[in-house]
Amino acid sequence: METNRKRRWAVDLTPLRASRDFRLLLLTQTVSSLGGFITYVAVPLQVALITHSPLQVGLLGLCELAPLLITALIGGALADYLDRRLMVLAGEATMMLTCLALLLNAASPHPRLWVLFVIAAVSSAVDGLQRPAIEGLVQRVVPLDQMTSAEALRSIGSTSASLVGPAIGGVLIATIGFSWAYAIQLVTLAASFVGLLLIAATPPPPDPDRPSVASIVAGLKYARSRPELMGTYIIDICAMFFGMPMALFPFVAGHLGGTPVLGLLYAAPSAGALIATATSGWAGRVHRHGLAVIVAAVVWGVAIVGFGLAHQLWLALLCLAIAGAGDMISGVFRGTIWAQTIPDRLRGRLAGVEMLSYSIGPTLGNVESGLAARAFGVGGSIVTGGIACVAGTILLASCLPAFRRYDGRAGIARRRAEEAAYAMGAGYAEPAAAPAPA
Repeated sequence: METNRKRRWAVDLTPLRASRDFRLLLLTQTVSSLGGFITYVAVPLQVALITHSPLQVGLLGLCELAPLLITALIGGALADYLDRRLMVLAGEATMMLTCLALLLNAASPHPRLWVLFVIAAVSSAVDGLQRPAIEGLVQRVVPLDQMTSAEALRSIGSTSASLVGPAIGGVLIATIGFSWAYAIQLVTLAASFVGLLLIAATPPPPDPDRPSVASIVAGLKYARSRPELMGTYIIDICAMFFGMPMALFPFVAGHLGGTPVLGLLYAAPSAGALIATATSGWAGRVHRHGLAVIVAAVVWGVAIVGFGLAHQLWLALLCLAIAGAGDMISGVFRGTIWAQTIPDRLRGRLAGVEMLSYSIGPTLGNVESGLAARAFGVGGSIVTGGIACVAGTILLASCLPAFRRYDGRAGIARRRAEEAAYAMGAGYAEPAAAPAPA
């Protein structure tokens, strides 16, 4: 009995046992993410040391967002037309070149600021082209009924990288300098590239749509026609826009112990996310995925309110950990909805839309929290943002009954019906609604 209880909570490893290609993909992406988080620390710090300007560091975010708004949609169209594995390989190879440019710039006697901004923009553009192919590749190597477990495992990999990578980056920069930090990231990208070569080719679906403005618009129209997809986008944007306080962490740290605790504040959400995914065995038995996303977003908002009210470090960290757990659970179920229900021939284009939804919210949310802090103070900004997140999520949930009632089993049945209709030449016109599971 005790063993069964433990298995109920332990993360499900079935996708790892069932798919060699998923094991390779998970390993390569985790290694690549680890190196990416080293750069995540190094580039802003290098800009800060060159300019001594918080504004210049903040402009990096906008520099990265602008190209992403374009390339995410283009990358989605390409991922539905080309071999997705080759697209991921091309992305890793390009990232190796950008990392080499960072290394050479750091090794020069006078590192150039413009190089950092150009590389930040190029790297973001490449990520926009590559990410939809990665999401589409997951759909090819994992059975539909194992997607929730696969998303949890991917979350463990990315969260572990987000915990370890910044710490490694900080130590490397402090001890041996920026050049070595970029060199180690280059090694992780090379290792990821080799691992990706071992994954089987993934030819495009039969009769794929040629990349064009029309094909991108078709993907956007499909997303709009699916209330469960729109619910995942809108609720996540709402939660991140109102409840994303990370831009205020340096100011919060000043009241909780000073600069030494700043790293703890950044790490706490990732720690909560890691615990949530490591104990996510229960998630595979949840079928009301839309309701799970709604509840997780509310948990995020409530925890952010608690963080804004906390006056002790331990309580602030606990609230951030709970927020991170809520965000990760939301991500697991949003990823499951996307992976299980979107037809393969549209998966890349919809992955581009997804990427925009989870990139725009946090970026604009940091801007919103900064503006609100000028009006309400740091604590007031965090608390009002958390309250707005909860209220907005509840309001949106009431306006999206189809999303609120969404059942994953019916979603899988719907996807199979759509693909069968397309195979028979009927296209992707709305088929009859899938019957609700018994």
